Amino acid sequence: MSKPIIALSNHRIRLLAWLVVIMFAVFVVRLFWLQVIDHDKFVSLANQEQLKRLVIPAKRGEIYMMDGDKLAKVVLNETVYTVFVDPQIIDKPEKVIEALKEIAGGNLRENYDDFVGKKDLRYWVVANKVTRTQAELLKKRKLGGIGFQAVTQRVYPEQQLASQTLGFVNAEGKGSYGVEGYLDKQLTGADGLLQSVTDISSVPLTIGKNNINRPARDGDDIALTIDRNIQSYTEQALAQGLKDAGATNASAIVMDPRSGKVLAMASLPTYNPAKYWEVKDANDFKNVATMVPYEAGSVFKPFTLGIGIDKGVVEPSSTFYNTDSIRVEDRVIKNALKGYTGQITMQDALNYSLNTGMVTVAERLGGTSGTISKSARQVIYDYFHDRYRLGEITGIEVSGEATGRIISPDQQEGNAVRYSNMVFGQGLNVTMVQATAGFSALINGGTYYQPTVIAGTIDDDGSLVRSKPKQAYDGVVSGATSRKVKDMAHKARQVFTKDDKSGYYIGGKTGTSQTIENGKYTFDQTTASYLGYGGTKNESEYVIMVQISGKGLELEGNIHAKPIFTNISNWLVDYLRIAPEK
Repeated sequence: MSKPIIALSNHRIRLLAWLVVIMFAVFVVRLFWLQVIDHDKFVSLANQEQLKRLVIPAKRGEIYMMDGDKLAKVVLNETVYTVFVDPQIIDKPEKVIEALKEIAGGNLRENYDDFVGKKDLRYWVVANKVTRTQAELLKKRKLGGIGFQAVTQRVYPEQQLASQTLGFVNAEGKGSYGVEGYLDKQLTGADGLLQSVTDISSVPLTIGKNNINRPARDGDDIALTIDRNIQSYTEQALAQGLKDAGATNASAIVMDPRSGKVLAMASLPTYNPAKYWEVKDANDFKNVATMVPYEAGSVFKPFTLGIGIDKGVVEPSSTFYNTDSIRVEDRVIKNALKGYTGQITMQDALNYSLNTGMVTVAERLGGTSGTISKSARQVIYDYFHDRYRLGEITGIEVSGEATGRIISPDQQEGNAVRYSNMVFGQGLNVTMVQATAGFSALINGGTYYQPTVIAGTIDDDGSLVRSKPKQAYDGVVSGATSRKVKDMAHKARQVFTKDDKSGYYIGGKTGTSQTIENGKYTFDQTTASYLGYGGTKNESEYVIMVQISGKGLELEGNIHAKPIFTNISNWLVDYLRIAPEK
């Protein structure tokens, strides 16, 4: 073989070798790119094809009230259907339109018929919240192009009953206001997840580190302390009170003073949680008893007398000289009800709601007259804020609870003049639930029970699992003080009230307070309140607080709030089967 031929052969071999090297390099680079650079991308694509995920929705917990000793479901879940059409499949649009109109009726969307025949659409919702019965009737028509998607909606069979306490579930599936809002996480539970790697035929593979089978955890079923019968009657009594007074707003709370359990909590005007979107005034959503602090007025006078008696500076029979006015530094405090002048007792001061008597108690706490000393103000603050727990969040299980405000003597505003108003319920802000819980401690022997609306949860057998009792605080006042204040409130009520059922020990105090608008007191508008208890002399079984108001209305506790209290109280002694005393 000649040298030129050998050289040519070697050249071809080298060229082939280089081609092999280049091709190998290309493969290596490509594999590197696929396995390293684009690894996450292709894993994601593979997961999209092979990894199947199914979210298993959790069932929202349902809500119960008490019905005497039984449980009554007041919030439940219902399966309804969203109806959609695929116009490209529909071959008889007129029959579909006719069937939808006949069966779905008021659940149809506006102009639904305009979309049934549009062949350029593939999916269009034509009706919402169709019942199972309606869905079955539509299916029986066997009309092509109609589809159904099951969804869950919240149902409130009692409609407006306790709406502000219950709250509602909004369009995003979140609880809003009331118990629905406060316990949203507990009621919601946690969705489950079913995830599996499948083969090309979508058959799950039995092994795989990406396989997940996590069951849904349904939300807790909650039982409230609210008694549906007491709640219903309380709302009826408020409605009647509004009608009688010509007022627009009323609220009430009924509490067991032996436990802090709320038996009823109502506000008017109200709304239907199942149709919350129809509410035009957002204030209707508010639970006034927990969300709206106000100056409660003379219902505070038993609280002040409790301080004076507990500190030993006054007794119910203690006297002072009343001239219908009293000076505190540069201010003159006057009585609303005049004429009970001269040497009178503290019992008289409560009977006739005399501001001068309460200011006298405050002065005696500091051992001075003409002013309320810093030490006296500190004692009053300690009782109001730290013992009665006024102006403090109670922790009641409804969303949006407000704080209120009790001015500390360490603040510039906490001067003698401010405290001369605070002792008869002006110059401070409290919520009804704070006042009710504090008053309960004042008349129950001196134990503060944290207010609650939660009785417990419902187990799988449908039985009530009672919640652990909340912490109680003893020593708010002494037992002796509690008995004296309770007796004073009873005697004060008897002066103006003869409507209580005989054989029962009922006591309470009226309140009439000016309202504040734009930072100033109004002189042609007042809020009327009543705070009292009922039961027997040895044991009070309920405390009721009522508030009633209206734009531009001058309402009085004795005339407008007290009759509502009396109505509820007289009904309660029968409903609770309280044995009368002989």
